[in-house]
Amino acid sequence: MRTKQLDELPVTKGHAKILGTSGLGWAMDAMDIGLISFIMAALVAHWGLSPTETSWLGSIGFVGMAIGASLGGLLADKFGRRNIFALTLLVYGIATGASAASTGLGMLLALRFLVGLGLGAELPVASTYVSEFAPKRVRGRMVVILEAFWAVGWIMAALIGTFVVGQSEQGWRWALLLGCVPAFYAFVVRLTLPESVRFLESKGKFEQADQVVESLQRSPVLFHPKPTPTLPAERIEATSIFAPALRKRTLALWTVWLCINFAYYGAFLWLPSLLHASGYTLVKSFAFTLVMTLAQLPGYAIAAVLIERWGRRATLATMLSGSAISAAAFALAAQDWQVVLAGCCLSMCNLGAWGALYAIGPELYPTNLRATGTGQAAAVGRIASIIAPLAVPLIAQGALFFIFASAFVIAALATFLLPEQRGRSV
Repeated sequence: MRTKQLDELPVTKGHAKILGTSGLGWAMDAMDIGLISFIMAALVAHWGLSPTETSWLGSIGFVGMAIGASLGGLLADKFGRRNIFALTLLVYGIATGASAASTGLGMLLALRFLVGLGLGAELPVASTYVSEFAPKRVRGRMVVILEAFWAVGWIMAALIGTFVVGQSEQGWRWALLLGCVPAFYAFVVRLTLPESVRFLESKGKFEQADQVVESLQRSPVLFHPKPTPTLPAERIEATSIFAPALRKRTLALWTVWLCINFAYYGAFLWLPSLLHASGYTLVKSFAFTLVMTLAQLPGYAIAAVLIERWGRRATLATMLSGSAISAAAFALAAQDWQVVLAGCCLSMCNLGAWGALYAIGPELYPTNLRATGTGQAAAVGRIASIIAPLAVPLIAQGALFFIFASAFVIAALATFLLPEQRGRSV
């Protein structure tokens, strides 16, 4: 009864608060990951890091993220979405601020690992949390909007990289100090957001669940979503994401996560450094990266519209195909305008694909496995994000973006093995 009430609610100010508060946490996550790409380029110039050392600086955070994503999902299914969400913000905020005091590469690597633990846990937990609150008719769109906060965070990182990191030898330290803001924001999350109704029901806390539903019903209405085709909820009883009914979708989801992580982080973590190595100044490399980052916003906007019109699979496959074409175009680009245009198209399509992917994940699993399934897929994907920064220096630059294009094609094909969940209750 409560879940049906949630599914049929109009979009209220309560929903907007949940989405906005979660989205700001998401943006801070993106800002932290984005900053490291600029810090890598700066420390090559200021500390004289070798390609191998730079690779490890890019990858070590993803080692932590792989562990964090796996643990975060398990903990969120056990202790609640809101509590673990707040904890992840606290962990990576404190570790990021401490990174500013690093006296050498070893200390910075250790702290980046701790940052990764918090970051990795936060993303699948937040997407599960928002998905469980969203009305059925706009669930996919709300999760894409949540993921769109990634662009806000990455743009903040690009601005800080351009105007703080790139302006002085100690600029990277000031940038990392800004990254401790999430530690304070964790208290906002813990004190102002409600716990997931579906989680409370699964733990037998029906009175608390009723209170949350009633607060959303009393909240002022922002708009009534347009009617969409509705399908009954899947009735899957399973204790494992590898149960027969879930095995195929789990493996397909893992494949998409692996490929998109490899191509995205291989390209964008190294982008300022690759541009600098191609002969551009540090300032110009950062400026080009900032322009490409701005192109993420229309990518999310397109995905947010298409995901409720075309469905999850078609939107994700289209965005991944566009990413493949753009990566190949970037590999062939010779002039400045071609580099920027291809980079903008890659950024737009790739981040639109990320938005659709985060919308799909929580819809594939029953409540008792939802955060676990989403978290495990993210953890597997982080394996590729660990490998990608290490592999980039070993691959000829001419072939690099063709390899990324191939990864996007594989991900697009795997998408069609996932069930279409548009209009279906979770």
